[in-house]
Amino acid sequence: MPIDSGDTTWILVSSAMVLLMTPGLAFFYGGLVRGKNVLNTMMMSMVAMGLVAILWALGGYSLAFAPGNAFVGGLDFLGFAGVGAAPLEGQTIPHALFATFQMMFAVITPALISGAVVERMKFKAYVPFIALWSILVYAPLAHWVWGGGWLAADGALDFAGGTVVHVSAGVSAIVVALLVGARADHKKRAPRPHNVPFVLLGASMLWFGWFGFNAGSALAADGIAVNAFLTTNLAAAGALVAWTTIETFKFGRPSAVGAATGIVCGLVTITPACGFVTPMGAIAMGALGAVGCFLTIQLMHKVKRLDDSLDVFACHGMGGILGSILTGVFATTAVNPNGADGLLYGNAGLLWTQTVAVLAAGAYAAVGSAVILLPIQALMGLRADPESEAEGLDVGEHAEGAYESGTMHPAPERAALGGMPAAAPALAEELG
Repeated sequence: MPIDSGDTTWILVSSAMVLLMTPGLAFFYGGLVRGKNVLNTMMMSMVAMGLVAILWALGGYSLAFAPGNAFVGGLDFLGFAGVGAAPLEGQTIPHALFATFQMMFAVITPALISGAVVERMKFKAYVPFIALWSILVYAPLAHWVWGGGWLAADGALDFAGGTVVHVSAGVSAIVVALLVGARADHKKRAPRPHNVPFVLLGASMLWFGWFGFNAGSALAADGIAVNAFLTTNLAAAGALVAWTTIETFKFGRPSAVGAATGIVCGLVTITPACGFVTPMGAIAMGALGAVGCFLTIQLMHKVKRLDDSLDVFACHGMGGILGSILTGVFATTAVNPNGADGLLYGNAGLLWTQTVAVLAAGAYAAVGSAVILLPIQALMGLRADPESEAEGLDVGEHAEGAYESGTMHPAPERAALGGMPAAAPALAEELG
């Protein structure tokens, strides 16, 4: 098929929008932690923009999308060999643009996991983990679903990443949180988000970028993209209304953090289904996703041994699970002839197919994460030392501080100079 300039323009814009989601995630996560850990938390997202992008070009894209077998792609596209201006079969955009668009998904997915281990994981252990995870876990899963692998052959539907992105990241977050261990003051007190405007800014950037994430996955400026755009917005809106309603009845008032969380949960839930469901189905999925994620947060906070700091599994994992399974309920070929009818349209088989996809993606992500983490734990340890954890990982891991005046010094020199400037003790106490 010839290159279409309209399709190419839309996917160029969508690629930039998806990349913007990673800084959005940094603000979202950064606002939720204590002030002494905000830079470290944001760096966990930002480092993926460099590291994972390079690994995607070197080999990740080839393992995901080159011709291969049912489980992993081949080596045809190593170093982006053969990835040029000519389109892939059946596409109307340059091959290099398709690879770039997919790169942005590869960048944000491992960054999602970081929310489970903020405030206590070593940065030098986190970096090799996400590097290996992007190659050994993300790329094969992308091949299973989008690269012609066995889940695609089985008929599983995942328009923009319910299983590939959110189930894999959410389940991996549980494994990482368990192996790193809980924060020292876990369950002793509930740390308050240090910057709620950051949380709202991050959620807003994510909502905006998600239009590229979902509607861009049509790979064309067509009616399917328009439907994905519309259903994405309606699901987020439905989740926002549902979450604030739940909080009002349960706590007597809605919260800004809750509203932001609800938005993200709705966006996660609609991701696998956005190109296959009607607008009314999207509202229902957003609301159901909000209810399911809210209940999961309440349940997981009762598990003493588990410290998923920012509820990554409850929001992304459970949202991805619900969205993928509900795709098997609400999908209809009236929206997308290339999809399938779900349970509401007379096909119970799709519900089973979607369930199998969720179980397979979750199991592979869990085992893969453990296999990657255990050697890193043995070689260098996963956990920051107690002093760094108490002082804050901004200083302990980066020798920087987000809210200190004057010039920052490496930690030993700062100790000699008296640490926090005398003018700021009250601020330091307030920020954690």
